[in-house]
Amino acid sequence: MGILQRFLSPPGPVLEGERVMLRLPRRGDYEEWRALRDESRAFLTPWEPAWTADELSPAAWRERLARYRQDARNGSALAFMITDRASGALCGGITLGQIRRGVSQAGVLGYWMGERYAGSGRMSQSLGLVCAHGFGPEGLHRIEATCLPRNERSIALLRKAGFAREGHLRKYLRIAGNWEDHHLYALLAEDWSASGDRRTQAPMAHMPPADWS
Repeated sequence: MGILQRFLSPPGPVLEGERVMLRLPRRGDYEEWRALRDESRAFLTPWEPAWTADELSPAAWRERLARYRQDARNGSALAFMITDRASGALCGGITLGQIRRGVSQAGVLGYWMGERYAGSGRMSQSLGLVCAHGFGPEGLHRIEATCLPRNERSIALLRKAGFAREGHLRKYLRIAGNWEDHHLYALLAEDWSASGDRRTQAPMAHMPPADWS
């Protein structure tokens, strides 16, 4: 591998499950990402920070990609694209972010799924892969997630994965232009290890020679 290609190589792993493959984003993902987000706009915007006027522009994508790359290189976050393992189609995204080391050893989950793929089981498998990676190679002790109290789909997803509700956060995040209360959920490494079913779901992870193009 040449020096330039080595510099451009995604610093994060690829996680493979039965139906999905998780990898870091590339420049060439822009058109598919834009189209999926645009067609899912009404489905996504009630649960996300207000979209900017240039939310789906090439410039905004380049800024997003640069941030993902820097976060991965400094170990503060891994932003994965969720793709269909068979077809390679982009389905959504999931991030293990706000990674804290030292006495904390914790991270925070964030995720979105294109409307056409919602309810297909892909997000559930993706969440399991990221948790297995977080508690395994990343050595985390705690993974957190927050969601709006009315987001029944997200609550069901977290509970299915073994997350326990730990608290209520008042006016925690500004969602769709409004400061919203959130429920706090968390999963600990010992909770994960105690589940024989989840131990068998450890992902196949490797570091490919792919680039950011």
